[in-house]
Amino acid sequence: MNVKKLLVGMAAAVFLTGCAGGADKAENTVESTTPANGEVTIYFARHGKTMLNTVDRSQGWIDAPLTPAGIEVAEYLGKGLKEADITFDKVYTSSSGRTMETAELILENNGQKDMEYTRDKRLREYNFGTYEGMMNEEMQSAVAEADGKTYEEFMEDMQTDGFYKSILHFADVLAELDKENVEEGVNWAAEDSQTIVDRLTAALDDIVADAEKEGHSNVLVVSHGMSIITLLGHLDSEAELPPTGLKNASISTVTYKDGKYSVGAVNDMTYVENGEKE
Repeated sequence: MNVKKLLVGMAAAVFLTGCAGGADKAENTVESTTPANGEVTIYFARHGKTMLNTVDRSQGWIDAPLTPAGIEVAEYLGKGLKEADITFDKVYTSSSGRTMETAELILENNGQKDMEYTRDKRLREYNFGTYEGMMNEEMQSAVAEADGKTYEEFMEDMQTDGFYKSILHFADVLAELDKENVEEGVNWAAEDSQTIVDRLTAALDDIVADAEKEGHSNVLVVSHGMSIITLLGHLDSEAELPPTGLKNASISTVTYKDGKYSVGAVNDMTYVENGEKE
């Protein structure tokens, strides 16, 4: 088999589904706008695998239920967190059903079944506009063509440039392409990268401000692969981020202390692995 084609195929399979990497640590360079009154650890969990993930269709603001495997891995995550004696003072999800379903499964299996959670639409995945639900390869090919590249070249460049930078560029090109497809009052346009970064960081600052006010130290945020990577990359430009995105039900941690954020573990699957042994 041609090695070059094999690498491109592997990249395509994981783009927008997040399926690689290990636990890494790094220092943060972005200051928070919230007061410096204590330490808060935010556990970012990517939702379990969904039916649209399985058939490789784009899934941003549209939604799909978890697959049986997606349910299972979320249950393992909850059990692994319980084994590690990690409980949460507050839980947030995006307004998408797949994150709420994942959060409920985590809480049911880590011993916090009756805990309520807060839904925040700012924690949603990228909005792909009129490209929502399209086959991922078709959507990516449209962006590649706009860049004057073949689909294969686009996927190869993603490997070279890294997942974080690639998805920001991807969002900007898609947003520009989608302008001609928007019908006022009918659909939402695809979001550009700055819009996405602004809403995600505003949500994070509000979460931390609430944690400081309430004296909370451990917060669970169940969100989406591209959105979590975007937050991590924005908080620390030097963070070692997985080149092909986050695995379903992985944990990435961010600590807030003395007015600053620091990125800790990234794409950590040890909780899932330990929960599977239970």
